[in-house]
Amino acid sequence: MSNQSFFSDALTAGDGVVRLAPCWVPRAFLMPGGRLKLDSRDLYAFGAHRGGIDERWFSSTTKAANGPLTTPDEGLSYIEFNGKKALLKEAIDTAGDQFLGSAVMQKYHGWNFFCKFFDNLGPIPHHLHQNDEFAARVGQKGKPEAYYFPPQYNFTGNNFPYTFMGLNPGVTRAHVKRCLERWNEGDNGILYLSRAYKLKPGTGWQIDPGILHAPGSLVTYEPQVNSDVFAMYQSLVEGRAVGWELLVKDVPPEHQNDLEYLLDMMDWPGNTDPEFAEHRHFDPAPVAPLDKMKDAGYSESWVVYSTPHYSAKELTVFPRCSVTIKDAAAYGLILVQGYGMFGKHEIETPSLIRFGQMTKDELFVTAHAAANGIVITNKSDTENLVILKHFGPGNAEAPTKKLV
Repeated sequence: MSNQSFFSDALTAGDGVVRLAPCWVPRAFLMPGGRLKLDSRDLYAFGAHRGGIDERWFSSTTKAANGPLTTPDEGLSYIEFNGKKALLKEAIDTAGDQFLGSAVMQKYHGWNFFCKFFDNLGPIPHHLHQNDEFAARVGQKGKPEAYYFPPQYNFTGNNFPYTFMGLNPGVTRAHVKRCLERWNEGDNGILYLSRAYKLKPGTGWQIDPGILHAPGSLVTYEPQVNSDVFAMYQSLVEGRAVGWELLVKDVPPEHQNDLEYLLDMMDWPGNTDPEFAEHRHFDPAPVAPLDKMKDAGYSESWVVYSTPHYSAKELTVFPRCSVTIKDAAAYGLILVQGYGMFGKHEIETPSLIRFGQMTKDELFVTAHAAANGIVITNKSDTENLVILKHFGPGNAEAPTKKLV
């Protein structure tokens, strides 16, 4: 049964802006950090055997690759309108021109992107995401991703607010191969070959395919290509064993014990770059002169950029201010602070969310509405209204190189 009339009615009622329902994803091999505002009674809503919920996905048309017990709609965002819901994926598949614009649909054939928060008590194992060449061998796409650490969600750093990234200059294939050979001996020692960076709220990183990284315990806003490929290279994290199957999840069967193949998946120049941080760490870059924006009642910065695959902005509207903001492409958004109006939609930051409960903190803005401009009003006398906006490919305004 088609939901075409549902999508049309939702777009008309919202002047090209639709509301999205929270999309929760569990991970069996990680421990949830408890800062995503999901009620603690619901952290294991998928069942303890599935692991705790440590991720919330935004504007997603990508199903989670979460093993044989993955539910049919796990990882997929729903549009909500008048108490009914339909998949954002169906909306873009059937009415993509209305949502993304005809130029993006002709070039990219869909919303090749999604975004999420992840929130863990401790670090994630040292891992990489395959590039297009290696991902294609298992019928998937390569996955670059970016990180931004929103201050509003990082009121505490949890157990390990540091991320190991890349490899030390001079590390060779032989060094990493020995770690893989020691997989079943406990800690395979791969972190001895890497370096940890202390994570700073309000900043971010760009992680390209093939780059090893062990994300630390800050809540992370993560725009990324719509793929869920990964390979874990660390055998033990916080005393918990990481199964070999998580290393070879997205490796062809004939190569799952081929250590040279596993080494080939790594971007060696990128991992051993002596100026790794200088090339990959990002501070927010204002979209316009700060004084000019302040006089108009807002501040906006690029917090993810430099890649053609995605970008993201942080928009702050000051108390009792109303602004009209235009953008060059469709986007999803998550409200992280304050309350007010976004076009015709009421928006508010929730304090506590039950599993399955609707919220007013997530929207999707069509290309046409973004280009025309959205009137955004902060109704608070004292508190900023802060929005994170995530764009897929096709945003002509997104900077293509590092600015600051």
